Amino acid sequence: MNPTAPVSLAPSGRPIGTTEQRDAALFQAAQDLEASFLAEMLKSAGFGKPRDAYGGGIGEDQFGSFLRQEQAKEMVKQGGIGLAESLYEALKERADAQ
Repeated sequence: MNPTAPVSLAPSGRPIGTTEQRDAALFQAAQDLEASFLAEMLKSAGFGKPRDAYGGGIGEDQFGSFLRQEQAKEMVKQGGIGLAESLYEALKERADAQ
């Protein structure tokens, strides 16, 4: 599911527009959160750390976070760990209840 249009918010904070637009925005938010979670897990696992020998120097160290974030986004595109779907369902349920 890909968002097709931005969702506007009313002064009350509720979305204006179609349910499809709202759901697309919720799914995108869930995917972004899963990607952030996976990036932190990759960081903890040592992914993107400079190598001891023949590494890229200080530049590699500084840009490792970008590498981890992009890798995490690709993981989510390929199905991830299922966290986005669970988050999406919870967010959608909450939005429907309002």
